[in-house]
Amino acid sequence: MNRLAALDALRGVAALAVVLFHYIPYYDKLYGHSFTPWPVLDFGRYGVHLFFILSGFVIFMTLERTRTAGWFGLARAFRLLPALWAGIAITFVTVHALGPADRAVSFGSALLNTTLLHEYLEFPHVDGAYWSLVVEATFYCWIALLFYGAGHWPRIRTVLWFWLAASYAGVIWWKAIPDSLDFIVKDLLFVKYAPLFISGILMYRWHRYGRPGVSELLLLAMAIGHSLLAYKAPFHLFVLGCYGVFAAAVAGYLNCLANRPLLWLGSLSYALYLVHQNIGYGVIGWSYQAGLPGWAGVSLALAVAILLACAIHYLVEQPALRWFRQLRNQSAAQASPAAAR
Repeated sequence: MNRLAALDALRGVAALAVVLFHYIPYYDKLYGHSFTPWPVLDFGRYGVHLFFILSGFVIFMTLERTRTAGWFGLARAFRLLPALWAGIAITFVTVHALGPADRAVSFGSALLNTTLLHEYLEFPHVDGAYWSLVVEATFYCWIALLFYGAGHWPRIRTVLWFWLAASYAGVIWWKAIPDSLDFIVKDLLFVKYAPLFISGILMYRWHRYGRPGVSELLLLAMAIGHSLLAYKAPFHLFVLGCYGVFAAAVAGYLNCLANRPLLWLGSLSYALYLVHQNIGYGVIGWSYQAGLPGWAGVSLALAVAILLACAIHYLVEQPALRWFRQLRNQSAAQASPAAAR
C-alpha cells in the first residue's frame, strides 16, 4: 500500500471536522441550537489549516511531475473548476429556495464566484467555506510562477524565506498594517496561512529527497513556529498538533487510517467542502421549523451534504479528471514521435 494513502484519509477527517464545526458550534453562534454544542468541536475550524499543509505537499509534488506551467494550470483548473461550478449552482438554487435568507447572494455574485476572483472584487461567497478556495487558488498562482520562473530550488528557497519573514511581520503588526498595504499583505500574500503551505512544501522535499540541510530545517521550524503567533491559544496548539499528525502520516506511522471508509471520505472531501455549509444551514433551519430535535437536523444536513458530494464527485469531478487525463495522454503521445524525429 502507498504509505501516502494516509494523507487522503486525513483529507477526509479534516473535511468532516470542518463540517461538524459549521453545523454545530458555528451554527449555534449564528442562529442558535436547541442543545449545547461540545466545545471540542470548535477546533474543527482548523481542519482547513490541515488542508493548506496538504496542498503545499501535494502541489509541489505535482509541479515536479508537470512539464510546463500551461499543463499545471490546466490540471488545477480541471481539478477545481468543474466541481466548483456544480457546487455553486446547487448551493445558489438551494439557499434561495430553502434559506437561510441572510446567506443568499445575487446571480451576479454567483457568476463571479465561478472565477474565484470574487473576494478580490469584494463580492460575497456563494458558500462561506469558499474563502479558503480563494487562498488555495492564489497559492497555486504564486507557487507556479515561482517554480517555473525561478527554476532552481535554492532560488525558490530564498523566496520562501522572504515570504516567511513577511508572514511573521504581518501577524505581529496585523492591526498596524497601513491601508495601502492591507490588500497585498493580507490577501495576495495571505500571511496568516502562507507558512502552512511552505511547511507542506518542505515536508514534501524531506520525504522525496531525504533529511534536509540545516537551512531548510530552520526554515521548516520557523514556518511551524509561525502558528504560535498567528492563532490564539489554545487553537495554536491544535495547529501544531496538525503538523505532528501530518508528519506522522508522511513518515508511514498512520497507515491504519488508510481504510476504505476514510479513503472514500477523502475522495469526497473537496465536493463535500463545496456544498456543506449554507445548504446544511438551510436543512437544519427547516428541521427546526418542522419540529425535529437539533441533533436530527444536524444528522439530516450531514446526510444531504454527503449525498450531494457523491453526486458531484461521481457525475462531475471524476469525469472531468478522466477527460483531462485523456487529453494529457494524447498530447504526450503526439509529442513523442515529434521528439523522436
